[in-house]
Amino acid sequence: MPSLSEETGGSASTLMPGATIGIVGGGQLGRMMALSAKYMGFRVGTLDPTEDCPTAQVADFQIVADYDDTAAIRALAERSDVLTYEFENVDADALDAVRDRVAIPQGTDLLRVTQNRIAEKTFINDHGIATAPWAPVNSRAELDAALEKIGYPAVLKTAEGGYDGHGQIVLHDADDLERVWSDDGFPPSILEGFVDFAYEASILVSGNGEDYVTFPVVRNIHCDNILHKTIMPAPMDADMQRRARELAVALAQGFELAGTLAIELFVCADGTLIANELAPRPHNSGHYTIEACDFDQYDLHVRGICGWPLAQPQALTPAAVMVNVLGQHVGPTRAAIPEHPEWHVHDYGKAEAKHNRKMGHITVLTDDPERTVAELDATGCWADITDR
Repeated sequence: MPSLSEETGGSASTLMPGATIGIVGGGQLGRMMALSAKYMGFRVGTLDPTEDCPTAQVADFQIVADYDDTAAIRALAERSDVLTYEFENVDADALDAVRDRVAIPQGTDLLRVTQNRIAEKTFINDHGIATAPWAPVNSRAELDAALEKIGYPAVLKTAEGGYDGHGQIVLHDADDLERVWSDDGFPPSILEGFVDFAYEASILVSGNGEDYVTFPVVRNIHCDNILHKTIMPAPMDADMQRRARELAVALAQGFELAGTLAIELFVCADGTLIANELAPRPHNSGHYTIEACDFDQYDLHVRGICGWPLAQPQALTPAAVMVNVLGQHVGPTRAAIPEHPEWHVHDYGKAEAKHNRKMGHITVLTDDPERTVAELDATGCWADITDR
């Protein structure tokens, strides 16, 4: 088995090519992570309950099991030199149980914080970073009290679980309280006040536990709580970009980050930056980096967890536009491919194209993002979104 330059307490300082990276999770993020790792000479294994999942199609082996299967995670650990995870809903206790056998440079503190919205908001605020006004709520009475303080409109979110809008109830006025859970089924939750923002953005930061680098700030456009487009760069002046980078590095330092962390932001008209959510791994809004940067978010995730040095990533193009391909867009985009040599097409290899399921993405490098967005819209491939 390839050796580590140093090994202390189950964490590696430098892992060399030929070693094995075990990825817990087998979706598209793991797939792109694995492809990056393979270019660097690593072997890759994945654990996922779906046989022939997207990551397994490009990995060296797959263990077919649920994410909380401790025996399966141990089996992956025994075949790996380092473990990482490609999404949040991984059993942190199961990972802790194998830390005596394999390095887990991301650790599980990062996972636990980002799995729980109360812990996440607290961590962000404790590092001097603004969030939307929020309060923990565990009952209808606590919700009423929080609404008196925060007011309408607001959004009620379960503290754990949920993605792309799942586990959320938007409360515009008292009539919407009819949709709220009763006390006998009220999960631990938070109430967040709405933010009057100009646009949504995100920034990625990567680290190796000691050094931290950031990617360009990007603008994100969502539809039905699902990311539709990412535009690089975000329309920010130099001061706002600097503050976004400082915010990202402060959070990375707080976690002693190894790998890539995504920070979703609200950008207010007065230039205020408000942190919305954290993702403890590469992120949908960072897919553009594959073509648009000299090191992409997956490269630096792999380098970070393997203890390699990190270079500040540089944009290779003035601008880029990334658009998601959901299930309903697969047919139209495939039909349009012959007419668009400028498209960088990524297909995730998922067996079934379902409505609103992320099936792939397309990136276009450009010097005029507004023109490129208009050209993408004009294809009609995303008419269900762009015609609204």
